[in-house]
Amino acid sequence: MTFIYNDPKQFPAEALAGFIAANERYVEAVHGGVVRSTTSPEGEVALVIGGGSGHYPAFPGWVGPGMAHGCVCGNVFASPSQSQVTAVSQAADNGGGVLLMYGNYAGDVLHFGKAASIMRADGLDVREVQISDDVASGTPDKHRDRRGIAGDLFVVKVTGGAIAAGYNLDEAERIGWHANDSTRTLGVAFTGCTLPGAGEPLFTVPDGKFALGLGIHGEPGISEHEHATADELAALLVDGVLAEEPERREGGYNGRVTVIVNGLGGVKYEEMFVLYHAVSTLLAERGLEVVAPVVGEQVTSLDMAGVSLTVAFLDEELEKFWLAGADTPAFRTGNVENQQRRERPVAEAHAVELSAGAPESAAQAERIATVFTAFADAAIAAEADLGKLDSIAGDGDHGQGMTLGSVAARDAVRRALSAKAGAASLVDAAGKAWSEGAGGTSGALWGDAICQAATHLDDGAAVSAETLGAAVVDAARNVARDGGAIVGDKTMVDATEPFADALEKELAGGAGLKEAWTRAAEVAREAAEATAELAARKGRAKTHGDASLGHPDPGAVSFALLMAAAAEAL
Repeated sequence: MTFIYNDPKQFPAEALAGFIAANERYVEAVHGGVVRSTTSPEGEVALVIGGGSGHYPAFPGWVGPGMAHGCVCGNVFASPSQSQVTAVSQAADNGGGVLLMYGNYAGDVLHFGKAASIMRADGLDVREVQISDDVASGTPDKHRDRRGIAGDLFVVKVTGGAIAAGYNLDEAERIGWHANDSTRTLGVAFTGCTLPGAGEPLFTVPDGKFALGLGIHGEPGISEHEHATADELAALLVDGVLAEEPERREGGYNGRVTVIVNGLGGVKYEEMFVLYHAVSTLLAERGLEVVAPVVGEQVTSLDMAGVSLTVAFLDEELEKFWLAGADTPAFRTGNVENQQRRERPVAEAHAVELSAGAPESAAQAERIATVFTAFADAAIAAEADLGKLDSIAGDGDHGQGMTLGSVAARDAVRRALSAKAGAASLVDAAGKAWSEGAGGTSGALWGDAICQAATHLDDGAAVSAETLGAAVVDAARNVARDGGAIVGDKTMVDATEPFADALEKELAGGAGLKEAWTRAAEVAREAAEATAELAARKGRAKTHGDASLGHPDPGAVSFALLMAAAAEAL
């Protein structure tokens, strides 16, 4: 459990503030995260990394010469928002373009991807590399579809070293993917982790057993096994990662590897050294030569008792940059020249400026605002139950994410009302605030859907009930367009699409908006309940196969719950 905290929802922000205060030599604050506090050469590529909090030293601990130029920090186990990614990237830019590097998780892909698109449209050359080293989360033929875990360290370090050596953006992107494709990780968990302020862990492991194939966001392993000795555990992990050892050849990979034995937060260093001793013996027996191994905590999961083994298959280029100098708060190697403090100011977040709308639109905005208040009230009331449901085959943070997003949207709506904003501006502000406040996959999907609804509204006049209905239908359908899921994947889409179909049908049949919405909300509730019979085919739950059978999808449940609350508010 977490022993030191104030308001659990402020935990990541306060932890980041303390990290910055303790590491002013390396980092300074920017909206959404940190950037180097030292100068970088003009024209150098900016490597921007990031993800959810709760994994320290990943990711802010790797910002400094020889590694990353900036880090975007989301809520605990939740991806940062698109606006945060944009702010950190713009602050880190040295004029050589930006390389975004993050784990292959749906929320990160959505938020980092949208930020990249926006920055490209503004003329900044931005590339992306998604890290996907976890062998437990996919098949070898789809390596880049896997999730990223402790292999993050190797990929970031190699890419940062190459950039420091003068690689341009094309070359940095290439070696980032090369490092990722050369890295394999497999981990085990002995206990689950507990979110700050929570009374119980996100998952448990039976006494005398361990879970194989853990995730770093509180996801349980994909299988459970009887307790093993260190030698037996080492053999299991080594076999798992070396099953995908590439062919040895002259001029390429030739049996030289680096190894990372990574602690997830609750395993002592002495235990990791015992494991590394067994691992190094097994690797030597297979004719592998280990180069500059790392044993310790690099990618944690709060207080999870677990450990992972990463093996990176080296060629001359990868080895050179793995050994290159780096000086960051959490990872130091080689020699780095003294760095000068940067003088240019760091960009702050730009507050959304709202102007008054036409009186009739402002009046409609006041009525719409009641829906966002209802969203927040419903999310707060259901937070604990949604979290428990999400912990069955996910990371347990869905309830918290829904609360953070809906409360941020509610507060943005209140500010818009104070400015007498029109309906379009109020709804757009709510969508952006939801995305920013929640982060994660659901934050991106809800935020984008709400912003899509705003495109149907008008600050200069009130729109008709038919237009309002069409806005809601389009917003609900935007979830499938945005996230790529279809009905039957066991996601939020299993509720949004039936809701949209029912609402459209009811409105076409002459029902009023409240009546149509109420009926559509009931359809969404039934559809969400029916997902209990489905096995997940998308999102984090897909890794755990049939583990979610018998339990409805949290995203579908929360959508139906908030639609019912909105119907009442109408």
